[in-house]
Amino acid sequence: MRIDLHTHSTASDGTDTPAELVRNAAAAGLDVVALTDHDTTRGHAEAVAALAEGLTLVTGAELSCRVDGVSMHMLAYLFDPEEPALLAERELVRDDRVPRARGMIARLNELGVPVTWEQVARIAGDGSVGRPHVATALVELGVVPTVSDAFTGQWLADGGRAYVGKHETDPFDVIRLVKDAGGVCVFAHPGAAKRGSTVPEETILRMAAAGLDGIEVDHMDHDGPTRERLRALAKETGLLTTGSSDYHGSRKTVGLGEYTTDPDIYAEITRRATGAFPVPGAGGTRV
Repeated sequence: MRIDLHTHSTASDGTDTPAELVRNAAAAGLDVVALTDHDTTRGHAEAVAALAEGLTLVTGAELSCRVDGVSMHMLAYLFDPEEPALLAERELVRDDRVPRARGMIARLNELGVPVTWEQVARIAGDGSVGRPHVATALVELGVVPTVSDAFTGQWLADGGRAYVGKHETDPFDVIRLVKDAGGVCVFAHPGAAKRGSTVPEETILRMAAAGLDGIEVDHMDHDGPTRERLRALAKETGLLTTGSSDYHGSRKTVGLGEYTTDPDIYAEITRRATGAFPVPGAGGTRV
């Protein structure tokens, strides 16, 4: 089985629609794909409707968190999307995205970059607006060559010249909320130092004690030594280890299935979940 547990669609900051994403996942030879848009489940219904026979969809979301002054993301899988407390928290995070984007645009304007809200809103379309949309605007304007080049201290990285914070939930609260909604929590790209400061291992140990299920190890932003360190940490704490592409369509160079999760780990994730179940494909066409 080939299993990719971290992808994004136009419901947040990817460039594939949810339907395109599952069709592309089938074409890439995946057996299981998780749709984990930022702080939203809005793309799930479209993905399910387009799901080809032979491909299974894991529903989820990537939730915005902050701990010890560091931004981090939590992958939440197979939770009940209508559970009131978790739904309210996701809406609170999403509602803060527009003023945050406008704040970044204002800072860029102060730095002499002629980006506009209209440009960023066009790029975001129906998705939840975020930094990648602002980064894409910088690419369009020729300020940086790629989206990744916008995520530096000079521009949009945490603490960067044009960075603006947003509402981010304490990860210990997220773990509790997701668990109460029957879901499973995996810390996304915990060693991605190129994105900015990372969460200390001591904090990961505390999250493990609080019910964290796993950490994402095989990821494009982790080099070999980082993966080895994270695997050792997972072994010490009993955390599950996942691998995934963090696919964003054409917004990133990584392809679907470039990094994958072991089938035994996937089976354990599905065993622990009670809020929702993986959806086997039947409605779409495998290409």
